[in-house]
Amino acid sequence: MDMMRNLNSKESSFLLSALTKENRFQSMDKFTSWFSSRRTSHRFSVEQISFNEFDNWYFESQSQNLVHTSGKFFKVEGIRVCTNFGHVKKWDQPIINQPEIGILGIITTKFDGVRYFLMQAKMEPGNVNIVQLSPTLQATKSNYTQVHKGKEPIYLEYFLDRTKSKFLIDQLQSEQGSRFLRKRNRNMIVEVNKDIQLHDNFCWLTLGQIKELLTVDNFVNMDARSVLSCIPFIDENLERYYDSLSSKEYDQIKLFNHRLNGFPRDLFISMIDIKHACHSSDEIISWFTELKTRYELKVEHIPLKDVSGWTCTEREIVHDTKRFFSVIAVSVKAGNREVSSWTQPLLKHTSYGIVGFITQKKNGILHFLVQAKVEPGNFDIIEMAPTVSCSGAEDRIQQPTRPPFLDIFMNVSSSQIKYSAVQSEEGGRFYHFQNKYMLVELETSDSLEIPENYTWMTLGQIMKFTKYNFFNIEARGLLSCLSLL
Repeated sequence: MDMMRNLNSKESSFLLSALTKENRFQSMDKFTSWFSSRRTSHRFSVEQISFNEFDNWYFESQSQNLVHTSGKFFKVEGIRVCTNFGHVKKWDQPIINQPEIGILGIITTKFDGVRYFLMQAKMEPGNVNIVQLSPTLQATKSNYTQVHKGKEPIYLEYFLDRTKSKFLIDQLQSEQGSRFLRKRNRNMIVEVNKDIQLHDNFCWLTLGQIKELLTVDNFVNMDARSVLSCIPFIDENLERYYDSLSSKEYDQIKLFNHRLNGFPRDLFISMIDIKHACHSSDEIISWFTELKTRYELKVEHIPLKDVSGWTCTEREIVHDTKRFFSVIAVSVKAGNREVSSWTQPLLKHTSYGIVGFITQKKNGILHFLVQAKVEPGNFDIIEMAPTVSCSGAEDRIQQPTRPPFLDIFMNVSSSQIKYSAVQSEEGGRFYHFQNKYMLVELETSDSLEIPENYTWMTLGQIMKFTKYNFFNIEARGLLSCLSLL
């Protein structure tokens, strides 16, 4: 039976789009050709330079913090961290301080009853392949208020003027708490019900097509993944409908005439089943609240020159062990950006990380093993995170203090892997920062020892908590990759 036949909510329209790969404008082959042409249509170059070649950036005389001459954009400063979470209790590090709230937004509209998303082929200096699929708009406040004296971002008015669009999703979501100090962006999806001009470097895609592209390494950028993770697929009507089904009807579930089988079916049931979760929402909130009171996090602002264990050379700020990340300077040329050339700092990463959820069926329903994680840039001590989220995975696996469950992801059999792709992190601030995003399923008979800061949640519970900024960027990035096809 087709359980979506009479549902017309925004959630069901998102779900229909996620199940649709056919595109009225172009086939996937034509899109791939178009995207390849975008990568060669403009001259892009990113070159590492020495700090003394900076234009409009400088080290402050007393603190040696790295700042922009406008006083806007962001700065690189030092912090001193003290916590009772994890194996390392105290450390110093550089961090990006960018107090502005930017906009990450996607325009959507319906064609022939199917919801399409306006996506952009956009260059970012830190991307390994320069150009990736991006939201309609991704801009810091300094960008869209034109501090750089460049052009206004295209389509900006649809995200600032409620008379021009309908706001379907509007959420404040965090960015990397290990690299940014309390950084958040406004994640938005707005609906436009009139024809709008389709500019160069933009195209219409269904959510099903975007989900397919998320299986390709380094294709869909982090900002797009963050916005897509906020999309709801289930509303109260659908939950009640599911709850009313008999066991026979349950086995015959179809969505818009798509019969779900295997792992996609498990994902959908995990979204919609509200009766068989290991823990209620109230129990999860209590668990999370208790950990907030148990874990301590003290973050002290210190001058960059006083950051212990880090050295500043002519070309980088680097940890004395050569681990973690470094701060570098780059010169950028981009023919299709609001400003055609500039210099800026980036955080450089030389090894890949692992971002992964362990899943396992509990009470017959797929559950995700969620971690409560302390990071120095968090707004409120802890955020919900994937089972494993660590950079430098190949180095960390050799350490006795390696993160819990990292061994599973480094040694998992192919039959247990339900999703695996390498994804780039924010290319506007990070240089070649890649993580291997993974979803693995354990057998129900596999026994795990669960630390106090981990709990099991259904996908439906995760999606509801995501709406209220409980989940960090790594978790949201991985959740956006889940597909029902």
